[in-house]
Amino acid sequence: MSYSGYPSKLLENAVNEFASLPGIGRKTAFRLVMNLLKRDPEEVRRFGECVIRLHGDIHYCNICHSISDSETCSICSDEKRDRTLVCVVENIQDVMAIENTRQYRGVYHVLGGIISPVDGVGPSDLKIDTLEEKVKNGGVSEVILALSTTMEGDTTNFYLYRRLNKYNIFLTTLARGVAIGDELEYTDEITLGRAINNRNPYQQ
Repeated sequence: MSYSGYPSKLLENAVNEFASLPGIGRKTAFRLVMNLLKRDPEEVRRFGECVIRLHGDIHYCNICHSISDSETCSICSDEKRDRTLVCVVENIQDVMAIENTRQYRGVYHVLGGIISPVDGVGPSDLKIDTLEEKVKNGGVSEVILALSTTMEGDTTNFYLYRRLNKYNIFLTTLARGVAIGDELEYTDEITLGRAINNRNPYQQ
């Protein structure tokens, strides 16, 4: 049997698992594993249980599809939120980015991605039907298309416009304070807050 360079198969397996995470190379994975080995066993146990519970016990909100500890997330449960205003985002990171601006008091709808034929992601792979149903049922006056200003984001915006334009609502997009090609989660809070407040009517 060839020598892998690791003195322990358990160590090697742990490094392989950490290295399977996006953005984690083998050197970083090795440092993380060695850090865990130096920690108190109780800390490592809590770490492991947290990861297991993350996968097994986490919920997706039955209204907006965001990640939640319960069937309905804290934002959708908040009676002070403006339910006539729905902000459509790609993922939970975008919800967190917009919430950090403290400039938005409506609710959200998380698509779970954007249309990207290159990656094999089409409209049926996203939470679009439930968004249309929400609008169709009434009570929504404005839908903010808060997707990344990339070609895929613009394609998704146009598709959503085609699906929702027949209903009596305002369709708006973020002001172009967000640079073309930017991901929302990496936009600074002041710029993103202004983009929310100064949103524009959607134009084809």
